[in-house]
Amino acid sequence: MRAVARCDLLGEVPFSDEVDLLFRPWLGPGFHATVEAVSGWMRAAGMTVRRDNAANLIGRYEGLTPDAPALLFGSHLDSVRDGGRYDGMLGVIAAIEVVAGFHERDERFPFALEIVGFGDEEGSRFPVTMLTTRAVAGVLEEDDPDAAFADLRDSEGVTISHALATAGLTPLGMAAARRSESDLVAYVEAHIEQGPVLEAEGRAIGVVSGIAAQRRYEVKLHGTAGHAGTMAMGLRRDALAAAAEIVLAIEKIAQSYDGKDGLVATVGSMRVWPGVVNVVPGDVVFTIDARAGSAATRDAAVASILELIENIAARREIEAEIIPRENLAGVPCDPELLRLLEAAVSDVTGQPARILVSGAGHDAMIMARLVPMVMLFIRCEQGISHNPAEAVLSGDVDVAIQALTDFVRRFAAVRD
Repeated sequence: MRAVARCDLLGEVPFSDEVDLLFRPWLGPGFHATVEAVSGWMRAAGMTVRRDNAANLIGRYEGLTPDAPALLFGSHLDSVRDGGRYDGMLGVIAAIEVVAGFHERDERFPFALEIVGFGDEEGSRFPVTMLTTRAVAGVLEEDDPDAAFADLRDSEGVTISHALATAGLTPLGMAAARRSESDLVAYVEAHIEQGPVLEAEGRAIGVVSGIAAQRRYEVKLHGTAGHAGTMAMGLRRDALAAAAEIVLAIEKIAQSYDGKDGLVATVGSMRVWPGVVNVVPGDVVFTIDARAGSAATRDAAVASILELIENIAARREIEAEIIPRENLAGVPCDPELLRLLEAAVSDVTGQPARILVSGAGHDAMIMARLVPMVMLFIRCEQGISHNPAEAVLSGDVDVAIQALTDFVRRFAAVRD
């Protein structure tokens, strides 16, 4: 199956910044190589291609009339470090296959079809996610009125401003990537499920009813570094020991909800300074990611987590700096688009569509602030994602492409 083969091809150098694993951060060498390859596939599918001021890749297949508003398909081109080959990328490549099918049949609609490959959904290079999606949705100033994101740095100390400059772009110029509501009629995203439900039920695809609410924080703990052999245990202000206690306490709080509203909380990144064997750690920086199907449940858990951080830090005489990074509300899919996609899935699979809530965040949750959106999930092996073990079945991808094709025709019918 061509779509799967293309995703596999993009999982290696030169489309990755690492030789032995997939890592494709925004504006890195692998990202630029990927944009070139995907651009070629878009052109072969009958699309014109451009890059916007946020380095997103956009392909356009014209409708029956020039300059008609577009039904926008999308997902992301970037990946986490040591990630899988299908997270994000499969949604872009599957959409290209949908357009290629229409192009081969010279089939056009009252609206154009566009595909966007977003540059930065994962936040794997800089400590902010969906930055380029926010640019397209026109909420950069709303989310960050001072454009403070420009000074955020990657692990090598490179700022977003500098990274953009290497591509001939600027942070202030990113606002020009904004799309108008009059430009678009809806947004559709296909994505691997990143969960085990579809596989457990023997289904190739499912329909997403909405995306869970998320909050993210960066926590900086400042203690006192000292000699590991001479600093008495009772006198230590060990930032890493405080962090360890906090991590376990966060886990305990999340477990206490017993799955209510799908609540989860994760410490996914931690940096220790000075990070040598014979020095008591003086500084630790870690992240917190909390999600739930309801904002109320998420916020209650977050309040408990922040309180425990302050209490543990005070007891251990550690300074705690808690920095909010993201606050994303839960986002329901558009009811009318949901109905059309359900019908398309049912028609293609011969059974009622499986409806799921997405615990993972997606570009769709930002795009919903601009236009109506809907999502299609594709089964992945054992629900594994953000992992090189990500796997999909070619037959499932083919079913997804058929369902998306059917959806476009149904959408055209209701707009006549």
